[in-house]
Order: sequence, then structure tokens, then C-alpha cells
Amino acid sequence: MGVLDEPFSGSWALAAGLVTRWELRHNFVRVFPDVYVRRGHVLDAREIARAAAHWAKGAGVLVGYSAAALHGTKWLDSRLPAELARLGHCRQPRGIRVVKAHIDLQERCEIEGFVVTNPARTAFDIGRRLSRDAALPILDALCAATGLHAQDIAAVARSHSGTRGMRRLADLIPLVDAGAESPPESRTRLLLVDHGLPAPATQLVVRDSYGVFVARLDMGWEQWRVAVEYDGAQHWTDPRQRAKDIDRLAVLESLSWRIVRVGATLLHRRPHIILDRVHAAIRAQGIGDDHCSGDGERGGIAG
Repeated sequence: MGVLDEPFSGSWALAAGLVTRWELRHNFVRVFPDVYVRRGHVLDAREIARAAAHWAKGAGVLVGYSAAALHGTKWLDSRLPAELARLGHCRQPRGIRVVKAHIDLQERCEIEGFVVTNPARTAFDIGRRLSRDAALPILDALCAATGLHAQDIAAVARSHSGTRGMRRLADLIPLVDAGAESPPESRTRLLLVDHGLPAPATQLVVRDSYGVFVARLDMGWEQWRVAVEYDGAQHWTDPRQRAKDIDRLAVLESLSWRIVRVGATLLHRRPHIILDRVHAAIRAQGIGDDHCSGDGERGGIAG
């Protein structure tokens, strides 16, 4: 990929002789003031973050969504504005959210030549600013991409006591799980916890009596042999995937596992059906309702 295939500073490209003014006007489109991209190119969240950094010309730190994007976080919405922290007054262009904040040196790092908040500070900012439902899938994906742990986020929170949004963040931290492999998996897990079930383990590995690998399950409770699988569209529309799923389910059932399958329609329109089926699966394993409730205790930023 060439240097002009991603967002770049127009003044820099002109000075370097990489483009003429005619080419800049006709072959490229302006993203932000003095920041251009090749005409027809659709920017993803990472490229929008880079474009914002080019606009700032070193006078700021990428934070929030933009920092998460450069850390490799998946599934970020490219329609959201870039986020940048800097001191002093500036007129932010459309598509960039500028926050007036100082980011300590120990909470910064450099990626691809751009200064961004480190993973823990990035999670801290996202978790205290967004709603829990919006923040959790992002934090799950950020942890998966960077190896960040919940206790690392809590450590940053303790050093910023009194900051706005701390109560929201404290409630969120114990729910973070890097094992989620998609936003719907994060939301499914949150649904289960919110309705009294213990937090399910993620990416459960099932083996047969000989120790041979059988399956990896999205989430569940190994002690009850009950799992919840979120199936994307391909599981319902692809005949080959459908056949594999049927065979896999038969093997799991032969090992006394009960699988509750979830799709987008159930999750968004009929979540009560998911809960009913999970409770029914647990009861079918001989577990009473009084043994399958969460303890209600959520740790956080204290200690």
C-alpha cells in the first residue's frame, strides 16, 4: 500500500512532490482540513483516527474510539467521529470530537507514529463515557486485541478518583471479558448476567472422554454442561455450515451438553425466549433455580 492510499496531509504531499495541486483536487477528496484520501476510498475506524491525527499535526492525543481503533479493536463503527484530546482552544472540524484534557505521559503510547492513550486509559475513557450496553462490546474487543485485563482498567480508575462517570465504570469493569468474539456475544452475556445468572465462562473447550477436542463454545457453565451459542447469519443460510452445526450439536448432546442457540432476532426482539430456554436447559440438567443465580456482587475500582 502506497503512502497516498491512506489519509495524508495535503500540504506534506505537495511539498514532497508526491502530487500536484491538480491531482490533489481531482484524484483525492478532503476528509478534514488539509487531510485527503484517494477518491472512492471508504475509510474504516482506524483510517479515520489516522486522518484526525494528521489534522492535529502532533498537537493532541488520540483517545476513545480513535485510540481503540489504532490498538486494533474490531467492530468499531466507522460512522462515529474521531476523538482527540488537546489543550487550548481550537475549532474542531466536522467528524472530529475534540476534548480538552491532559493525558499523562504514563497513559500514552505511540502506534504507527501517532500518539494515543494506552489500552488501560482508552478503556477508562470509553467505559466512563458510554452507556454500559455500548461500552461493553468495545472493551471486550479492546481487551482481546491488546491483552488488557479488567484490573488494569481499575488501576487507572483509582488514579483518577472523582472523575465523571466513575460509578458507571465501576459497574462495567467486572463484566469485561476478552473471550467475546463479537458484539452480539457481549450483549448475550450481558443479558444473562442482568437476569440473575452467574457470568458464563467464554470460549469453553469441550473434549470427549479420551481428551479429544470436540468443540469450542461461545459461553456457558461447564459445571452444568449448559452453553449458549450466538449464531451469525451464515449458520442459518449456508447449507454446509448448517450440516456441520447439526453434526456438532449431536456430538455435544451425546456428551450430555445442552446448547441454547441464539440469533439476532431472538437477542433483539425476544430476549425473554433466550432466558426461558437457558433456565429450562439448566433445570433439565437437574439444577434448581436456587443454585443457578448470580451472587450479585460486582467488584470494581476499590482495593
